[in-house]
Amino acid sequence: MVAETAIISGLAGRYAAALFELAAAEGTLDEVAADLDGIAALVAESADLERLVRSPVLSREDQGRALAAVLEQAGACELCKRFVGLVARNRRLFALVDMVRAFRVLLAEHRGEVTAQVVSARPLGDGQMAAVKAQLAGLVGQDVSVETSVDEDLIAGLVVKVGSRMIDSSLRTKLRNLEFAMKGVG
Repeated sequence: MVAETAIISGLAGRYAAALFELAAAEGTLDEVAADLDGIAALVAESADLERLVRSPVLSREDQGRALAAVLEQAGACELCKRFVGLVARNRRLFALVDMVRAFRVLLAEHRGEVTAQVVSARPLGDGQMAAVKAQLAGLVGQDVSVETSVDEDLIAGLVVKVGSRMIDSSLRTKLRNLEFAMKGVG
């Protein structure tokens, strides 16, 4: 929870909180959240778009026009378009992904959810995801939204982070622990 609070209190948190308040007032929280997730995915998938967002060389007008075109093509809502335009005009695009993350934290808090990061060796299927969510909900006593990622170096198993707690049941960690134990024996 400490890490989530730190995100909310910084630059990204202030922008995310302002957007959250506007979306709540307009009753478009879910639409804005979906559009922001789409924007973050686009930036993550495109090296060119990531360079555009992070480049201090491009003018704010060029960045704003380029992102406006991308958002128009993606079908983003007006509030998201205005928000990203404001962020571009204020030369804060470098923090856009952090703003999206902070917005997710605010939305999860608003919904009474806890966010968990789950890292697996292979992508989880729908049944596996449902089982993970159910187990985590039972563990924390609240609804859980899950952010997943894949790390093939885990070999097998999961690494789950909920707030400041981490559960590492990966085969990689078990093998490392066995290696350390074997070194102590010989």
